[in-house]
Amino acid sequence: MSGFIQKGAKNILQKNPNDIVFLSALRTPVTRAKKGGFKDAHDHELLAHVLKATLAATPNLDPKLLDDVQIGTVLSELGGSKAGRMAACHVGVPETTSFQTVNRACSSGLAAITGVANSIAVGQIDVGIGGGMESMTKNYGSRAIPTQLWEDLKNSPSRDARDCIMSMGLTAENVAERYGVSRAEQDAFAAKSHQKAAKAQQEGLFDKEIVPVTTRWHPNPEVPEQTEEITVTKDDGIRPTSTAEGLAKMKPAFKETGTATAGNSSQVSDGAAAALMMRRSTATQLGLEKNIIGKWAGTQVVGCRPDEMGIGPAIAIPKLLSYTGVSKEEIGIWEINEAFASQAVYCVRNLGIDEDKVNPKGGAIALGHPLGATGARQLATLLPEMERQGQELGVISMCIGTGMGMASLIVRE
Repeated sequence: MSGFIQKGAKNILQKNPNDIVFLSALRTPVTRAKKGGFKDAHDHELLAHVLKATLAATPNLDPKLLDDVQIGTVLSELGGSKAGRMAACHVGVPETTSFQTVNRACSSGLAAITGVANSIAVGQIDVGIGGGMESMTKNYGSRAIPTQLWEDLKNSPSRDARDCIMSMGLTAENVAERYGVSRAEQDAFAAKSHQKAAKAQQEGLFDKEIVPVTTRWHPNPEVPEQTEEITVTKDDGIRPTSTAEGLAKMKPAFKETGTATAGNSSQVSDGAAAALMMRRSTATQLGLEKNIIGKWAGTQVVGCRPDEMGIGPAIAIPKLLSYTGVSKEEIGIWEINEAFASQAVYCVRNLGIDEDKVNPKGGAIALGHPLGATGARQLATLLPEMERQGQELGVISMCIGTGMGMASLIVRE
């Protein structure tokens, strides 16, 4: 047990000078790749908007005190570090602030937040920003596996090595088949995700977490010189009229006899998110105690078989609860990424948690899954909902391509 992690809900809820706290958690809207509001925007452009809003949310903080920025991204050109650093400098982050991108596939945003938290915890830095960015419009499907590597993997004596390049859709089918998740259960779960998200959007529950983004828009792809300026203010992948009956009519997307469809899988999306973090004693010293909205209370990452990567949360969450000494009954809200309905249904069932406490404003099936940004997006969605419901403890978790799971414990203040 690491010395900077307090154990047990009672201790975790207490305020300690060494706590790693959040002063803001914001995100852009999440839009449909190639069709939505950000189809003509770049990932680092979205990052610039959310970083600018993050700095503006705490105007009394001198940007020169910002030690490090860590941003999750999966598909960006050259790892996104050059463009990301440019975006940070562009919005007023000083040249003295270090920058890096993080790639742990679907958990990259949460990995970046955890990286900043760990750096603060060991005294390496005092103030940092953790977040994520992704333009799946620009980069999804554009990467080819080198031929020799492909051949080597196909002939590897290790089944797990071979399965690392398995289609994520097929891993979802494996989970459904191995753990008895029916097509009807998947479609019902997916429809409920859209219905919850639509209700939350209609009631303005996303407004506090979303940063409006003004960007370019090409109305006619065949006439690239024709450009309009638009302002995107809300997620555009939510389908309010979605029903289980309607989803049941969709054809399998990954396997002819399968149950995973485009309707009960996460959407391919664009978006960015970021959180301002510091040590509580630093916030006190700077007179920013009233800006604290929550704290990070620990993260765990585990591996699992690559061909059923979707079960990751069902393994990572118990490890997190054991690590922090918190019981599942003490968690008020669970943000579990909906990579596929099959794996989300299995994880909720296996963990024995109340589905009504899972993704109360909908998940990635309705909102979208911009890979590198999702973990940070979940934080931005979780904290306002914890405040609205009066909940003190929440968990963010997701499965990870190639076979992993990650989970973090979050405390609201």
